[in-house]
Amino acid sequence: MEVDGKMGVHLDGSRCVGVSRLEVIEGPSGRRRRTKAERARIAAESMMPGVTVADVARKHGTTRWQIYDWRKQIRKGNLVVPESVASLPVFAELVVDDSATAAPVASAGSDLEIVVGDIVIRAGAGADEEQLTRVIRAARAAAS
Repeated sequence: MEVDGKMGVHLDGSRCVGVSRLEVIEGPSGRRRRTKAERARIAAESMMPGVTVADVARKHGTTRWQIYDWRKQIRKGNLVVPESVASLPVFAELVVDDSATAAPVASAGSDLEIVVGDIVIRAGAGADEEQLTRVIRAARAAAS
């Protein structure tokens, strides 16, 4: 460490390297205070397909481990995803198995098969959309 003669403070590192961005958070603890709704919204954003937790953390000025903790709180029911986020349409990947030798895995009377991670959801033609949506969300939460 060296002493800056002009200001009388200790500096870490060389004099050539400057700080490109410095954010000062006011308040007694210097921490951000987020509402439960904000935490749930950020955690839900990190669960969207094609989104990485690291990108969401950078975007919102938090850490990955914090977002993982919030996701865990959602699964336990301590945080509730706002209806505005929960009602957004989410698309699932469609996979078609063209192999003629594949044995049918769907049970008799089952018209729809959805795979979420290691979980297989089978539903008949008369499946209620709201109930199916809740089951898919639960399967996603269990898989992550």
